[in-house]
Amino acid sequence: MSKQTYRVCFCFRRRFHVAASEAPDAVKSMFDQYSENGTMTVDHLHRFLIEVQKEDKASKEDAQAIIDSLHELKHLNIFHRRGLNLEAFFKYLFGDINPPLSPTPVVHHDMTAPVSHYFIYTGHNSYLTGNQLNSDCSDVPIIRALQKGVRVIELDIWPNSKKDNVDVLHGGTMTAPVELIKCLRSIKEYAFVASEYPVVITLEDHLTPDLQAKVAEMVTQTLGEILFTPGSECLKEFPSPESLKRRIIISTKPPKEYLEAKEEKEKENDSQRGKGSADEEAWGKEVPNLKSLNSAYDKDDFDGGVDNDEEDSDDKSQHNEAPEYRKLIAIHAGKPKGGLKECLKVDPDKVRRLSLSEQQLENAVGTYGNDIVRFTQRNLLRIYPKGIRVDSSNYNPLIGWSHGAQMVAFNMQGYGRSLWLMHGMFRANGGCGYVKKPNFLLQTGPHNEVFDPKVKLPAKKTLKVTVYMGEGWYFDFPHTHFDAYSPPDFYARVGIAGVPADTVMKKTKTLEDNWIPSWNEEFEFPLSVPELALLRIEVHEYDMSEKDDFGGQTCLPVSELKQGIRAVPLHDSKGERYKSVKLLMRFEFI
Repeated sequence: MSKQTYRVCFCFRRRFHVAASEAPDAVKSMFDQYSENGTMTVDHLHRFLIEVQKEDKASKEDAQAIIDSLHELKHLNIFHRRGLNLEAFFKYLFGDINPPLSPTPVVHHDMTAPVSHYFIYTGHNSYLTGNQLNSDCSDVPIIRALQKGVRVIELDIWPNSKKDNVDVLHGGTMTAPVELIKCLRSIKEYAFVASEYPVVITLEDHLTPDLQAKVAEMVTQTLGEILFTPGSECLKEFPSPESLKRRIIISTKPPKEYLEAKEEKEKENDSQRGKGSADEEAWGKEVPNLKSLNSAYDKDDFDGGVDNDEEDSDDKSQHNEAPEYRKLIAIHAGKPKGGLKECLKVDPDKVRRLSLSEQQLENAVGTYGNDIVRFTQRNLLRIYPKGIRVDSSNYNPLIGWSHGAQMVAFNMQGYGRSLWLMHGMFRANGGCGYVKKPNFLLQTGPHNEVFDPKVKLPAKKTLKVTVYMGEGWYFDFPHTHFDAYSPPDFYARVGIAGVPADTVMKKTKTLEDNWIPSWNEEFEFPLSVPELALLRIEVHEYDMSEKDDFGGQTCLPVSELKQGIRAVPLHDSKGERYKSVKLLMRFEFI
């Protein structure tokens, strides 16, 4: 036990004891139950893995491997009696070899269905390094996104200042451009470092036909054989991720007349402008739930706020196009003329991609929710952030996912709770960037009925979560980071993000002046749609006079949670894992 001193004033100091991490009572009790004379043998540990950790396929060899992995802890004297003592058992439970998800990520979903049957890890304005107005454009955020498993990269392509080449930038803003060729080369180099499943490049095209022809040549020469080009004008059904392994796919609208100053505009209430960052907490404001949003659909919300770059047109401008550019397009995007009902019609002879803003989706789900689900059973739906998010913040992705939207596009350079949900969803299926949609989103009943996330269903299962304790802040933060005059006062928040009926957040008590908080609290979460549920975990430090300080977070797909007592590593507000900060928790399905 060490001591820590805090300076209160020039002549007075407060001294606090910093205790060593100690096994909570529940772990001690568990050790007593699965040991004999203070020793947990291989046989005892094997039984613990099966009965408590619910690892039905665990063998005695697995148990022995755990004991062998603790070799560096020789000071614990764990080998003299051919087993583990309490301290070694606690070190195993709270160690990196005991994570809440599979320690060796493996793709385990069926990857042979059409691409439309998957949620896809999707970026928005992937080239921006910061905000949407005046940050630099670069290939660096594209590289970072691909390294994290993002599978859809968005590029806005414009003529350069001399009109003789192509740049990537956010049109109508002060963002500094980056050359398209640089982005393409980086995509080719990093596309498959994190996943071998296909990368989709969505293009927002603001080019003249001669520059479209130049882009076609640039894409073809740079990507070469890994570029997927369809054999026909329009696909009747999307290929599978398995068949498209290590291929890059182009998705955009069919080319049309270049409009020099064209820019995407959304019809937003003036009273909303400027709210983007003012009410954001340091870690992002709470994610709004579907039931708190206005479900009334107004035709003007669609017609006035379209993604202009994707409106289809049958005018003569279609003749003023570069045919070699058109041939690159594997996934055709666009909005048919007419209202949303017309846009959501399913064509049995071809598939396509439709884009809606988050606001359009929120306004439409009340009236057209079932049509959206039916549309996404065959076609791709991309949701993108509304235009007032100039700070590169994000929105609730569950609204899109619960209606079958595959491409919920996020500002990956942003921050906050919404982005943590995105990270959590795509930790599933080995982190490959493709997560198979639940069957109920792909099925239609005998009366053409489909899944409705707003309908409250009976609970299928209940997740019981025990938060035992946490540690690591003492090593990862300066000792005055949370409080200048005393150790931190931590509390934990635990909850579910999912369909509206399942969404909830709960919190532990606050423990004062403690770097190693031991909460020992249980929470139960009835889940009506566990397939879409994400477990949210946050730690904050209570501050009486100011906003509470952020102490770490993670988000985990409930469908892939490992039961039992687990060490849960926490991440910072940007999603980067802390070196030492983690929680000891237990997960049980009851």
